[in-house]
Amino acid sequence: MKWMRFILMPLYRIWFYFLLGAPIILLFPVLLVLTISEKTYAQFFRVAQLWAVIVIYGMFWWPVIDRGAQMKKGVSYMLVANHTSMTDIMLMLMVARNPFVFVGKAELAKIPIFGFFYKRTCILVDRKDANSRLAVFKSASARLASGVGICIFPEGGVPVDRSIVLDNFKDGAFRLAIEHQIPVVPMSFYDNKKRFPFSFFHGSPGIMRVKTHEILETKGMQLSGDKVRFRESVRAIMLNDLLKNK
Repeated sequence: MKWMRFILMPLYRIWFYFLLGAPIILLFPVLLVLTISEKTYAQFFRVAQLWAVIVIYGMFWWPVIDRGAQMKKGVSYMLVANHTSMTDIMLMLMVARNPFVFVGKAELAKIPIFGFFYKRTCILVDRKDANSRLAVFKSASARLASGVGICIFPEGGVPVDRSIVLDNFKDGAFRLAIEHQIPVVPMSFYDNKKRFPFSFFHGSPGIMRVKTHEILETKGMQLSGDKVRFRESVRAIMLNDLLKNK
């Protein structure tokens, strides 16, 4: 019945993009007002969480969240997770309790409707441009200083090889966390690659499991002596967990 996939999956993808855009169109005036100033970002974040719920449940995905880490209200965290799908954005919005800002690929700003607010509220990085990466650190530092958390997918993108469980980590998330002495919350997204991969003719309704691991403090850490060790220890926690829960 492989032929069924080639008929149904395009329809499933179209439905996804409809769910992605329709709430944004309906709430456009509200979202526009809430993105005029960073002072109203917390309100924008709550609307974004509602949008994430609509997309996730509208695609017939059922999130199962294991909150091993209990994030405290009013605390800025560095949120890190494995990156496998566009749905990582929505699931992260559902998991987090406190407002945070995504650091993400500049290319996503090209997506119609979604991209308009993405570039107004997220920190965009062009990974081919060294100047862009430097600007990201400045922008992220400013947002952390204002009390907002940051979310970075430390693999730096979705691995082209779908057999890779967890790619090597970039330094950015851990450098920022240590510089600002904020705690890191590692997360494992187990099923997003199955539910909605970048492979066009694959995907399905079903459970989307996520686990938030123990919160890791960075107080007292130094960039020169701790960054690489800390980065690799976080990756080891996530990789071991992902391998056990394939």
